[in-house]
Parts: sequence; structure tokens; C-alpha cells
Amino acid sequence: MRLKTVKVPHKKNTAGKKPERLSVPKEVTIPMSMHIGRPAKVIVKRGDTVKVGQPIGEADSYVSARVHSSVSGTVKKIDEITMSFGAKVPAVVIESDFKQELFEEIKPPEVNDFESFTKAVNDSGIVGLGGAGFPTFVKLNVKDLSLIDVVVINAAECEPYITADTRTMLDRTESIQKGVEAVKKYLKVNRFIIGIEDNKPECVKKLKEQFKNDGSVEIKELPARYPQGGEKVMVYNTIGRMVPKGGLPLDVGAVVINVSTMAFIGEYLETGIPLIEKCVTVDGSAVKEPKNIIAPIGTPVKELFEFAGGFKEEPYKAVYGGPMMGIAIPDLDAPVLKMTNAVLAMGKKEAAPYDTTACINCGRCLNSCPLKLDPRAISKAYALNSGADLEKLCVDLCMECGCCSFVCPAKRPLVQTNKLSKIVLRNYLTKKEEEKNE
Repeated sequence: MRLKTVKVPHKKNTAGKKPERLSVPKEVTIPMSMHIGRPAKVIVKRGDTVKVGQPIGEADSYVSARVHSSVSGTVKKIDEITMSFGAKVPAVVIESDFKQELFEEIKPPEVNDFESFTKAVNDSGIVGLGGAGFPTFVKLNVKDLSLIDVVVINAAECEPYITADTRTMLDRTESIQKGVEAVKKYLKVNRFIIGIEDNKPECVKKLKEQFKNDGSVEIKELPARYPQGGEKVMVYNTIGRMVPKGGLPLDVGAVVINVSTMAFIGEYLETGIPLIEKCVTVDGSAVKEPKNIIAPIGTPVKELFEFAGGFKEEPYKAVYGGPMMGIAIPDLDAPVLKMTNAVLAMGKKEAAPYDTTACINCGRCLNSCPLKLDPRAISKAYALNSGADLEKLCVDLCMECGCCSFVCPAKRPLVQTNKLSKIVLRNYLTKKEEEKNE
């Protein structure tokens, strides 16, 4: 038995295209919030000279992540920018000197036990590269290692268009293996499952060959259905365990790591070079030459589109990530982030909003939700501003995968309503707690 999923167009146009490296941009804007948790604290000032890999932001709490310079040059200013999700965060703007001189203190970390391993992961600035951006150090820094009996490597890459992880599996297979070996050694785990959709036969073949002599690693092919890469969906469909409400995979004995994150860990332990660049899929119906591009973090996304030949039509919408869970980019000067695995530019035919009609109570949204939520009832509760009903309907469980909106024949904005409903629920719970403490 598997959780419910939907069939979406794959559109993996760039799967066979090796990443091309973008020239160093004239200027990068590096936000201090490219991860779940508190923004990093800026530790440089205007006029400072910085080098590639030099820390420019320190983690400001346990759930945070270090930030490094992706270019060598001069700090032009400390700015505040509005991110695509609406929040204003500090950012360091660096003018490149185009020398790309490596920071002198970079060297392979000394790792000989669990503590030094997790410290190295923390120092590297790595976060979940599948798009969520959860600090990897927090995920791996488990107090009781006996709680982990399996590491699930998420290689599904189920969103349409995106092939950055596909290229990791084809081009950096040895790095994935080195990451597995490190996690195995220091977290004392001897069972790994790589969950991969069956629409990537070349990747399956490459991974099976790489791990053919390692009995601790299983390559598990999964149906190419969306949202196969959702963390809770991946856990259930690989090991058959349901993550409880409000819980984490660790509650069922699992740790989930994105395949590109695992490859980075393997590389960082050998080089000491922190997370300073990303492989980004550049695609969409408005893009002339879709391709995978390796770009320094902080590069304006407009430079990626230019490198991909520019636009063949005026883009109606640009998106960070995929078309199902991606976030609209309001300005093409917006930077490449740590968790940017794709930037898409869509033409009007593909991206223009639909005309919605009344709900016909067909139940398709309910029958397509991986977590068995009822978007119809949630919409009604939201319209009534009923936090109590939204709590009962468990809207906080929604992972915003967009399956409900995708299958709705009335083209209703169900996933957007779910997002707004979470705000109503949060306000309700806050008020409920305040009244309780009066």
C-alpha cells in the first residue's frame, strides 16, 4: 500500500543536459535567510574584503545555518531585501573582483567522531537541497543515535521540469557514496534506502552499479507519481511507516536526506569548501534554451535566464522551484538561494490563472490528498474564519503539495486557501493559549 499520489507531466527536458558553469557575476546578493529557522547574523561590514568560502553570516540560533561568500571581492553594502515569501531579511551585497580567490582558512575538516562530524556539517552551511532548506546539522545532530534504524535518501525529484538531482545522481555518484559512508560511520546506521522514481532509469542503473558491493544500501524504485518526494510520503512509501501528526521521521526511526545534500556532505569532508554554489534547472515554456546551470549563490536569476538564451516569449510568471510547489519570483534581480533547485519562466498559456467555478463536491481533492485531508471542508471553515474547525480538520498537516488544486475540475485555489487557513488556525491557537493563561 502507498499513500495517494497524482500523475503530473514530467517535462524533464534537461535530464540529459550536463550542467554548464555560469561566469562569475559582477555582483551577488546573499540573504541571511536561505533556510528554515532564524536568519544568520551578519559578521562582515561594508568595505570588507572577502574571499570565496569565507563566512559572512553566523547561525544565530540552534535552528539556523552559516552563510558563506560565493565570490571574492568587496562588501558593497549590508542591505535588507524582501524575499519571495514576503519576509524582509538582511542580505550582504558583494561586488566581485573576478579573481575567485579561496578563503585561506578552508581545508578539509578533521572528523573522527560523531561530534566532529556534526560540527563539520554545521560549519559547511549545508541545508536540505531538495527545496525545503532545513538545516542539515539539526537533522543529523540526534542525541540518541539508537533511535535511527534507517536513513532514507530522497532521490524522487517528482516536480515537473526539475533535473538538478538527476544530474547529481549521474555526475556525482561517487560523492553520494562518500556521503553515505560518512553518515554510516558517524551515525552508526547500517540501513540506507535510496527512494527514486522509476522515470529515471539511467540514475537507477548508475546508483545500482555504484552501490553493488554495499549490502547496506537498497535502491528502491517508486512509481513516478507526485508528490513522491514529499518527506512523509517518501518515508511511508519506502519503509511503510506513517510519521505521526506533528512528528518527524525520527519518530518512526528514520532520517531523510536529499540526494544532493548527501553528495555535498561527501564532497565537503574531502575539500572543506562550504555551500557556495548551486546546480539550477532553468526551464519553462518561455525559456529559449532550457539547461542546468551551476551558479554562485546570490547570482541574480535574470543572469541564469540570459545564459539560457533569454526568453522566446514574454514570461507571464517566473518561479523558484517547480510548478506544483514553487514560489513566484516578483523580480528577476532576486538571487539564487541555497535551496534553489530550479527557476522557471512560464508563458501566458501555461501560467495564466484559470477562471474558477463553484465546488461541485466531486471529492477529487479529498481522494488525491496524500495525507487524507479534506480541502472542501477546509475551504468552508476558512470562509467562516473558524479556527476551531480548522484545528479539527488538521489543516496544519497540509504540506502544500498542490495535488488538490491540480485535480480540481472547478479550478479552485485550494492549496492557497489551505495556506491562508494555517494563519487563521495559528491566530486561533494563540488566542486560545492566551485565554488559558489569563
